[in-house]
Amino acid sequence: MTSPVPPKSSPGRKWNVPLTYPPKIQAVIDGTIRQTIRTGRKYSEGDLIAFHRWEGKPYRSKWSERTPYFKIFQVIDIYIEDGGLRHEGHTLAKWTEPVMDQIASLDGIDPPTGEALGKVLMGLNKIPPGERVEAQIVRWVPGRRGEGPPCS
Repeated sequence: MTSPVPPKSSPGRKWNVPLTYPPKIQAVIDGTIRQTIRTGRKYSEGDLIAFHRWEGKPYRSKWSERTPYFKIFQVIDIYIEDGGLRHEGHTLAKWTEPVMDQIASLDGIDPPTGEALGKVLMGLNKIPPGERVEAQIVRWVPGRRGEGPPCS
């Protein structure tokens, strides 16, 4: 039995997203990484997304450096499973498949391999073995900034 899919946000919402994976932080701020994988199903194409660092301990300190808002141009609904990623209605892409190395590279994973991506996603999101979690691959283009002013 599957649970109903929650409604997605309406396009045009603004999101302020923390950066907590150290190898990726500067690359997102510099604009060389333009993808993130996030649990849940809240992002939509056309939404605006901005990223921030923390001054100290994540979630227990003030925000520090922030990016401007960027327009999300692609959202791919997936499931994170201990064996790999599953796109809606498709077979499981295992962590060892070449496509996972591409996704890891786009996501700023160090080293850029599917196996490392699996360890990061399963570990950061505390997904128990045998469980699967709804998630999204979110992509933006730094040149397509939203209407909001840059954050400093």
